[in-house]
Amino acid sequence: MATGTKIYFASDFHLGAGGYEGSRAREDRLVRWLDMIKADAAEVFLMGDVFDFWFEYKTVVPRGYLRFLGKLAELADSGIKLYLFKGNHDMWMFDYFEQELKATIISDELEIERNGKKFYLHHGDGLGPGDATYKLLKKFFRSRFCQWLFARLHPNLGVGIANYWSQHSRIAGLADKERMFYEQEWLQVFSRELLTQKYFDYLIFGHRHLPLDIQLDDKSRYINLGEWVNYNSYAVFDGEELRLEYFEKIKKF
Repeated sequence: MATGTKIYFASDFHLGAGGYEGSRAREDRLVRWLDMIKADAAEVFLMGDVFDFWFEYKTVVPRGYLRFLGKLAELADSGIKLYLFKGNHDMWMFDYFEQELKATIISDELEIERNGKKFYLHHGDGLGPGDATYKLLKKFFRSRFCQWLFARLHPNLGVGIANYWSQHSRIAGLADKERMFYEQEWLQVFSRELLTQKYFDYLIFGHRHLPLDIQLDDKSRYINLGEWVNYNSYAVFDGEELRLEYFEKIKKF
């Protein structure tokens, strides 16, 4: 059984985006990373957009990702606790990973405390000011009615449509505005407002696609986990301190 003590956080793998070859290369990289951390991990938080598209029919799941899913199963079987967050690309997770991996599925935020440190965790979509159109769409896409409608489509059609959309995912080429950072960035605004109501040592998100470590006040930090097309970035908590790190290739913001 697992004897590790560290906690790992990663987000925005977007498996399936960028065509088969690009996605497979990213999958292999993720498997190497998971293989590296399994020696000292106690918990692994995968914080949304693990897949560029995911929908669970009652008897069918999207094709592919066998090596990645197999490595997750190996970690779970060794006693490492897995958490999977719903992102804006893979919000249609239901009970498949709970059954197969004993993973905990997080629909929105999760507040935890580890070794006296308080964490606020969320994929990051729909938070803060702005993006009113997406916030409305998110409510619809997460509704049982929308999920029921999509489930009526044959998997060849439904998944085919979704995979077509995936080829145009913004993860394949970040626009210049995505590389900008400013104090009014939505997740930083949200984090500062949240801290007026409740204290957290670390507020950790994905979604933004940029690895960021921002000191919000004397103690609290906003961490964005970045993504795995350009950065291979992740965070690790060793029981005392949380660090933003990079796997294999290093490209800092």
